[in-house]
Amino acid sequence: MSLLRVCDDRASGLEAPLLPNGLTTEIDGLIRERFEVDKLLAHGIRPPRSAILVGPPGVGKTLSARWIAFRLNKPLWVLDLTTVMSSLLGKTGANLRMVFDHAKANEAVLLLDEIDAIAKRRSDESDVGELKRLVTAILQEVDSWPDSGLLLAATNHPELIDPALWRRFDAIFQFPNADVTTVERGIRRFLGRDAGNFETYIGMLADALKGSSLSDVERSVTTLRRRVLLKEASPAEVVVSLVSPHIEELDKAHRQTLAIELAKSQAYSHNRIMELTGVSRDTIRKYAGPSPIKGRSGRKDA
Repeated sequence: MSLLRVCDDRASGLEAPLLPNGLTTEIDGLIRERFEVDKLLAHGIRPPRSAILVGPPGVGKTLSARWIAFRLNKPLWVLDLTTVMSSLLGKTGANLRMVFDHAKANEAVLLLDEIDAIAKRRSDESDVGELKRLVTAILQEVDSWPDSGLLLAATNHPELIDPALWRRFDAIFQFPNADVTTVERGIRRFLGRDAGNFETYIGMLADALKGSSLSDVERSVTTLRRRVLLKEASPAEVVVSLVSPHIEELDKAHRQTLAIELAKSQAYSHNRIMELTGVSRDTIRKYAGPSPIKGRSGRKDA
């Protein structure tokens, strides 16, 4: 057990991961089939016993593995192969065997995280023989995994995975970077009780953060919430600090909304808002009234 990290969400609960609809459907299908193991076996159909989760960092692979275990009313056991491989390689085979045997005996949901770590070590010629034995051992485990358990693997580097290993998994789940719709859902979730303070800006935040990993989106949103809560800046000011590198990518409606809200907050002069957003001073005055700030310095206390 010292080799494993245990994630048990059964007591505290767990929100479903934010994923594209197609991927959510695939994962729900795996979970449903795991609940119908006896029915499938009675008709001579083996249930899915293994799946590999593929995608860049921060897209929800580990959270999805936790979600699968949670839905199956089990803890998730995580074996980080990068950590295991960093120890004396000659002991890795025995360590893996112990983990696999322990997981099978407990009908666990086991996640082999960073499974590409084995491939990364192949450049060391002194390790080639041992690595081949490890790959063979993992292939055998995937092939013989019992119907009562579920073996998952995760990788950020699918190009490093042995082709023979790919073929062993019953399912392959591809995790793309979040699209703008998923990013918006994430922003609303991560804002929590502060969503009302940022409702006007959620669309433009989603546009600015599209293509980011959800972990990066959560980090950005947490920073916004913290700055407003500690009264370091108004919602309009913290939003402009985040979206300013992406202003040119925002559509006209979002830029106009941002300009008007900045003017209402009296954080910047109309001249400065025009420079930031590209929205004309006439438009700003039309919707927000005359500027209370003179000059081009920007902030009220400048």
